Amino acid sequence: MRFSVEGTPEGLRVRMRFEQYRRRLLSTRIALAVLAVQGVVIGLWATIAPHSWYTSFPGFGMHWISADGPYNHHLAGDVGAFFLGLAAVTIAALVFNSTAAARIAGIGWLVFSVPHFVYHAFHQPMDMSGVSFAISLIAAGLLVALALACILLPPRGDIPMSDPAPLNVKFPSRRRTR
Repeated sequence: MRFSVEGTPEGLRVRMRFEQYRRRLLSTRIALAVLAVQGVVIGLWATIAPHSWYTSFPGFGMHWISADGPYNHHLAGDVGAFFLGLAAVTIAALVFNSTAAARIAGIGWLVFSVPHFVYHAFHQPMDMSGVSFAISLIAAGLLVALALACILLPPRGDIPMSDPAPLNVKFPSRRRTR
């Protein structure tokens, strides 16, 4: 941690910076943000429009879910709710701005993403092209990597993921008497 002290007209401004961890903490915040966005987008899509999600996911002309079995409204809605739940925990980790909260969110994503990746690695639907299958594995692997980043990148202990706000120390005003 690095401290800096700056004189101001009212007193002193003291700043604390986590210089040695700056890149690791920023990388953790970016990983959390990517997971949160993915959770919200997939979650809302699957919850609000489950049939559209089933027939069109991930978009861009690819159809990863419909190639893997018949449509089930209940299952699609539950997947959406599950992604929204993970997104909520991830957003909470960003709001709480804590490395412990980041690790907890990462553990949640890891518990989901490892079995998800293993399933996809060993189950290529017959109707899915090799290119689409490879992209789906990369996407599933990215979830594992981002979850691991949230767990392994933050330094030990529970520290804020951003520098604390500066502390302003005001000196009592001195009135000159004449």
